Amino acid sequence: MPSLVSETPAAEPAAALAHFSSRLRFETDCSDVFHSQQGGELDYVLVDVRGNQAFDAGHVPGAINIPSRQISAERMAEFAADTLFVVYCAGPHCNGVHRAAVRLAALGYAVKEMLGGVTGWLDEGLVLQGSNPSPRADHTAISCAC
Repeated sequence: MPSLVSETPAAEPAAALAHFSSRLRFETDCSDVFHSQQGGELDYVLVDVRGNQAFDAGHVPGAINIPSRQISAERMAEFAADTLFVVYCAGPHCNGVHRAAVRLAALGYAVKEMLGGVTGWLDEGLVLQGSNPSPRADHTAISCAC
């Protein structure tokens, strides 16, 4: 009897290659963002798409705050058409990052999601910047308001 894992057969290697290669075109992770920051390889704009209060409480160092609801042609006009945006939100439990990515792509910008968002950043043992850079320590919760 096959396991629950192998009960549905794995994709052929060529299909797996296409699938996972494609995912890398849409996603990056906290570790890659951190290491690119440390190496000074900043060929993207890191955007926290949560509300201002959540951003002020704690955000990934180097990020700017553009709440997903504020992404518009007028707001984004300051950025060159070939800007790559890396967007993140609270974490995998929030789809604000997807709404932001849709808005940016609809405006013609290249965009990737930073998997895990703030939750992933903290899970990696990385530090936030802001008035409450360790939200897990005091169990402070602020709505992402994205």
